[in-house]
Amino acid sequence: MDRSRLMHTYGEPTVTFVSGSGTTLVDDQGRHYLDFLCGLAVTSLGHAHPAVAEAVGNQAATLLHLSNLFGNELGPEVATLLDGLIADAQGRHGRVFLCNSGAEANECALKLARKARPGRYVVISAGEAFHGRTLATLAATHQSAKQAPFQPLPDGFERVAFGDLGAARAVLARGDVAGVLIECIQAEGGINVPEPGYLPGLEQACREFGALFMVDEVQTGLGRTGQWFSFQNEQLTPDVVTMAKALGNGVPVGACWAAEEIADAFVPGDHGTTYGGQPLAMSAARATLRTMINIDAPALAQAAGAKLRNQLIDLPGVVDVRGRGLLLGIALSDAKAGAVVAECLNQGLILNAVRPDTIRMTPPLMVSDEEIARAVEILAAVLTEEMQP
Repeated sequence: MDRSRLMHTYGEPTVTFVSGSGTTLVDDQGRHYLDFLCGLAVTSLGHAHPAVAEAVGNQAATLLHLSNLFGNELGPEVATLLDGLIADAQGRHGRVFLCNSGAEANECALKLARKARPGRYVVISAGEAFHGRTLATLAATHQSAKQAPFQPLPDGFERVAFGDLGAARAVLARGDVAGVLIECIQAEGGINVPEPGYLPGLEQACREFGALFMVDEVQTGLGRTGQWFSFQNEQLTPDVVTMAKALGNGVPVGACWAAEEIADAFVPGDHGTTYGGQPLAMSAARATLRTMINIDAPALAQAAGAKLRNQLIDLPGVVDVRGRGLLLGIALSDAKAGAVVAECLNQGLILNAVRPDTIRMTPPLMVSDEEIARAVEILAAVLTEEMQP
């Protein structure tokens, strides 16, 4: 396939996929693969889920798009479903801004923090965080390799080490911080889980110094970690929650939820997006959320994640398995994650390396025991070969 007219923003793919069903992808040569990456934790219900496919097809034949000058019936329903999940998780209702991606959801959160805390402009985020690739979300990402080509980035972003509560408190104490944007598990950063107590302490510090406590659930949210949201693991009560990835099961959808008193800072004209909340995307989001609720997606992720973790921990060269539910990072004794992932692909298993020594696994939440066993079998054989001294 001629890819010469595409900008070189991605490496050259070694495989081209043409179809998928459930946990299986099929390439242009007719070869089948187990997808334990899910398009970076996007297709949590698996590929071509019947309920989502039917909803999108019906909507495409009915009404694809409206501008936000007019209403549609689906956006308010999706917002209500999301607000209900968050209210059940942390006890507060709020309002939702609907958009197209995780970066857009985080952009909304950043603007909302400044609007809701007038006179303050600084946002704290953590080292090795990933919040997006727009200039503002890149400024909050604090991964030097991603930031370096685009300096100078927008100001007003402070980096603290992930897990260092004292450093965060020192910045918050200055009085110019509008909010803290944090991942409860750093996914792109290496599936990093903080020590117990760090996140509650960070939330308490935000309350003490008057800053918003904002949680990025773009990859961790909607069941993947064994709870609807990863902030539930330590009973947090965030002011702002951002979501995307799994929300449309492959159709681009993002959302930024904020508690009512915070959301009220926005008035018409403060923020917007042409495609946000449009009927096609909302049909996918509604079908995805309804299905996730019906199957109790968090419980499935928790049970399957426990089985998968137990089978991974004793594999050759594995020194740790980080994460929760079906967001898992396999830490290796040597920096061979890239080679292992490449050979797994050759053997029909899709994974990716988030660090030189860490492999990410994010299979569908409905993954079967047989699929788990087959994936572990492939990975074990590759590790036995690749992790030789």
